Amino acid sequence: MRETFINTTTALLDDDPRTALVLADISADSFRTAQQRHPDRVFNVGIREQLMAGVGGGLALTGLRPILHSYAPFLVDRAYEQIKLDFAHQDAGAVLVSIGASYDAAEEGYTHQSPGDVALLDTLEGWTVHVPGHRDEVPGLLRAAALHDDRVYVRLSVQENSQAHPDSGKLRVIKHGGPLVVAVGPMLDPVLEAVRDMDVTVAYTNTPRPLDTEGLHALAGTEVVMVEPYLSGTSARLTSEFRALHLGVGRTEVRRYGSWRDHAQEHGLDPAGIRRSIEAFL
Repeated sequence: MRETFINTTTALLDDDPRTALVLADISADSFRTAQQRHPDRVFNVGIREQLMAGVGGGLALTGLRPILHSYAPFLVDRAYEQIKLDFAHQDAGAVLVSIGASYDAAEEGYTHQSPGDVALLDTLEGWTVHVPGHRDEVPGLLRAAALHDDRVYVRLSVQENSQAHPDSGKLRVIKHGGPLVVAVGPMLDPVLEAVRDMDVTVAYTNTPRPLDTEGLHALAGTEVVMVEPYLSGTSARLTSEFRALHLGVGRTEVRRYGSWRDHAQEHGLDPAGIRRSIEAFL
């Protein structure tokens, strides 16, 4: 997904003179040619993520469409105050594109993990959140985001599904059956493996914000299971009228490095863990 983001953004900078890019060292080498071609629209502010947000907000107020990029904990957690003030308070828009997700870079330690990024943005008004489940979903989401001036967060991951499902802003039924299980982004394949012989309906979305509540009400009975690749319970307020199970990253920090697969297993987000939780709930 990261490579696809770099290629798509480089093309956007060439094709759309309104597009700008602000970096804080992460991926700067990959955008070196773009910076040489567009020195007035590609900026590397160094390891200063708060400044990256401030510069992005300023560019947006001049009429440009800024894309900001870094690891999720640097882009969202560290720069949260500037996101709140320089975008939300100023009613300015930008496209924030993160890598690292909840624990992709587990070997780098907790500094590079951000299970709470979507929950943080949920405290602010007007953010669209895209969580692509496959690299081929990324270009369409980015190009669409570049066409308007709203606030958009695109959460990239090394974990991805075996198949792309473009145009999944609305809930898209992948498996028909009984109680509804909603899989967000790269959680689709683990969910499908977990429930392959269970009588459940599986719906997919790569746009959890705004969540397709109309589709949720149309597909759900009295029960719904949300399986999200970030903090467990992030979408609880949106499913409060249902008997709901929320699977996601737990609040207890995993203090061993390992790989992202090890962390998924620890948080019960591998197929076996998901199956155990859904069976107990239903």
